[in-house]
Formats: sequence, structure tokens, C-alpha cells
Amino acid sequence: MPRLDTIAAVATAVAPGQGGIAVIRLSGPVAEQVGQAVVRCPGRQEWGSHRILYGHVMAVDGQRRLDEVLLLLMRAPRSFTGEDVVEIHCHGGVMAVQQVMERVLEQPGVRRALPGEFSQRAVLNGRLDLTQAEAVSALVSARSRRAADLAMAGLDGGIQARITALRERLLDQLTELEARVDFEDDLPPLDGTALLNELQAVRTELLALVADGERGDALRHGLRVALVGRPNVGKSSLLNRLSRRERAIVTELPGTTRDLLESEIVLDGVPITLMDTAGIRATNDAVEQLGIARSEEALMSADLVLLIVDGHAGWTETDAQLLARIPNAVPRVVVANKSDLDGPPLPREVDVQFSALNGAGEDALVQVLLERCGAGDAAAIVLSLNTRQRDLASAAAAALARSHEVAQQQLPWDFWTIDLREAIRGLGEITGEELTEAVLERVFSRFCIGK
Repeated sequence: MPRLDTIAAVATAVAPGQGGIAVIRLSGPVAEQVGQAVVRCPGRQEWGSHRILYGHVMAVDGQRRLDEVLLLLMRAPRSFTGEDVVEIHCHGGVMAVQQVMERVLEQPGVRRALPGEFSQRAVLNGRLDLTQAEAVSALVSARSRRAADLAMAGLDGGIQARITALRERLLDQLTELEARVDFEDDLPPLDGTALLNELQAVRTELLALVADGERGDALRHGLRVALVGRPNVGKSSLLNRLSRRERAIVTELPGTTRDLLESEIVLDGVPITLMDTAGIRATNDAVEQLGIARSEEALMSADLVLLIVDGHAGWTETDAQLLARIPNAVPRVVVANKSDLDGPPLPREVDVQFSALNGAGEDALVQVLLERCGAGDAAAIVLSLNTRQRDLASAAAAALARSHEVAQQQLPWDFWTIDLREAIRGLGEITGEELTEAVLERVFSRFCIGK
């Protein structure tokens, strides 16, 4: 699809006093012309494709220098978007980037890029398939090494290759079916059992990809884990132990934690946000009451709740009440802290014994935590479908499941093709072989502006 306009955006993060350089990216038919108009390159530097030029961005008067920059020109089709692309590498921060961007947008035929528009043009121009474009976004937002590895697997074409292979198998079966619909008298009989087995084999593989994708969500988006319990049972000590730093104040006085305290960590490749909550108890302290109210909110929003009890003091009626207050839909792990001290026998509700003092039981705690969230074997995932891709794969699997009903009712071959076509169409939408404007809008509206 040809583009008549040229788009521009800042392609790097911009913050006051942060970053030595920033990159402003242009793509479109007048990108090179804009670069020549905005950047003055001294001497006899050659404006060649895939060359770096040195110069200055000049003010409108052509006299005042706004910034010292490097300019990279990539002519079509050898660029990210498949169009003429210019990147202006200026100094980082805010003001220099803003002034250079203003000069670019002042040029005729240039407008500010929409979210994900560079990647969208790359897809439309055949530089990337849809799964690779989505992998680019996942790589940019990766919060752990494993999340970055999964994004790279998608960027390398792993998802596209797997889905395309499954789609080709379905297309082969559709071809056989359509041939029987049109020329059944001239062809040998089609083995319905073998056909059904092949469709169900593809369905099984799709369901496995969906399951891996659901576990991979923990690697991509992370988990929010709320630490709850009575005052002074060791919630803050547990947070400090897992965080490997003194993130929370720890004293022997109950009610020390009065607000929701968060700490970002990574456990076995899974990003975890630990939320240390105020100890839940009856109190007349107004500030502590606000903290307890936030603890109640954390119970509702968490992906998992760690209920901390005092293993030295033993299980109490208050612990049982707190356990009952955790929503049924939220996974929970009951941790008996202070395992380094002797205590009474613990009830079956306790999953792990742990010592925030010396770290005993930490490995078991991490393993149970990840298993309860469905991320226990996330490290073994090779490919991970995102939510959009999983929805389409699940719909395709459901369409293939209906072939059982068609077979049992012994309906003619043309009835088989209905659900088979639906499955093929869904898989094509995953990779972009079945593109619609709605698909493009749904995918690229979630991208950052400069990507």
C-alpha cells in the first residue's frame, strides 16, 4: 500500500537529564528531502544510503544552530518500514529533542506518527509479518530476560513459522475436501477417520500453544503478589529477604507498616511486584486504618496472596479469618514465618515454612508461588502467543472441535469445509495473511508512538 505522507516521531525514551542521545525517525517519500532541509552537513559528505552524516540542525533563519547531530539515511526498500527512512541522532534530554522535532514537523508533507505506525508500515510493505511486529512491541516492554528471549523467538519468526505450518496442514485437508465436493465420482474415496485425526492433531497443537501463552503472560506482564497477615508476623522481613535489600522498615512494634509498599523483583525469570501491606487488625489509629483499607484493596487486585503467619506463635483464629477473606478466585500461599524458632504444630493450611532471618525455605516458597500462579514451568516455554493470538488460536481449535459433531452426524463433505475454513481464517489473522483494517487498528494502537 503506497503512502503519500511522511511520518516522524521520537523513537527513544525522553526524560529531563537522562540519555546521552535521542533518535528522531522519519519514514516516507520526503524523508530524505526533510533531512537535507533540516540538517546542514559541512564539507563534501555524500548523501548515500546506509551512510552516517555529521551536521547541525539549523533554526528557521538558517543561522542559529539548534543541535549537533548525526544523520542516518536508509533508502527503500532496505529499511525497517520498506520506505525511505531517515534517523536524526541528536542529544538526549528534552529541549534539544523538542527543538529538532519541531523543525522536522515544520516541513511540508510531514506529520507526527500514530502509535505503532512505523511497524504497521513495515507489515504492509512486507518487511515483517504481524507476529514479528507484535514481538517488537513485546521486546521493547520486556521486564525480564526470559520475557526478552520469548520476544526474540517471535521476532525471529518462530510463531509465524509454527502457525503457518499448522495452517498449511489445514489447507491440505481443505483442498482434499473441496476436490471431493466437486469431483467425488472421479476420485478415490476420502478416509474420513484419517481426516478427523489430522484435524484433531492440529487442534491439540493449537491448545498446547494457547496453554504455553497463558503461562508466558507471567513472563511478559509480571505478577502482583500481596503480602498480608497479622501485624508483626514478618511481612516486611519477607519482602526485604526476597528483594535482597532493606526495602521496608522492620521493628518489633506492631503496626509499623502503614501504607502499601511495592518492590519489583524477578524470580526464576518472572517479574514480580511484591506489595507489602499493613497488618490487618482492629485499631483506633486513623493512619493505620487507611493502611489496612489499602491492604483490603490489594487482596482484590493481586494475582496471588501470600498469607504470612507467625510459625513461632502458632496458628490463630485471626489467621483463619484472614484466610477466609481472600477472594476464592485469587490463588493463595500460606507461609509460616520464623521457622528458625520452635513453635507448636502447624495446621494443613500452611503450604511452606520459611525464615526471613536466614532464608531457610526460600526455594520452596518461590516454587510454590510460581506454581500457584500457573508460571511454575514458564522457563521451559519456547514460544508464547499474546492475548490476541491466543484468542484466535482458541477460536480455531473450537472450530476444529466441531468436526467431531460433523463426523458423528455423517454429514456431506461440504459441511466439513465450513468449520475448516473458519479455523484457517483465524490462523491467517494471527500471522497477517488475513488482514483487515480492524486487525491493524487492534494491534498497532497499543504500540508506543516511535515504534
